[in-house]
Amino acid sequence: MRAVIQRVSQSSVVIGGVCHGEIGTGLNILIGIEEGDGEEDIDWLCRKIVNLRIFDDNDGVMNKSVLDIDGDILVISQFTLFASTRKGNRPSYIRAAKPDISIPVYEKFLTTLENILGKQVKKGIFGADMKVTIVNDGPVTILIDTKNKE
Repeated sequence: MRAVIQRVSQSSVVIGGVCHGEIGTGLNILIGIEEGDGEEDIDWLCRKIVNLRIFDDNDGVMNKSVLDIDGDILVISQFTLFASTRKGNRPSYIRAAKPDISIPVYEKFLTTLENILGKQVKKGIFGADMKVTIVNDGPVTILIDTKNKE
């Protein structure tokens, strides 16, 4: 699994002209799933995300997590995180898991994240054409790949 985690002051996702999810201060997460991703990847990544200390404390030091600030999370599925650009100029997405594999992993990821966060996670619709607005705060952007845990 790959995740692009952005600290935001606000973020939203619009699908078909309708706002489907919106948050204030918190995290916008773009998530990509590849074949072979499973429970271990989900659990590790969810715990890593909610405990990342990327929010400022009273001294202006990034020392607080989304849990510490009672922030919100918006998750957007994004198979393009597994784009390969090695040959030619047209990206290949063969490493991204097909929907029959990725949808159950995505749903389990959302459920696990909600359980750890202790509240509902906002989300887009898997596979939909989405318009995502991100106001990156900082900017702070973190890339995590569960295949590179060390």
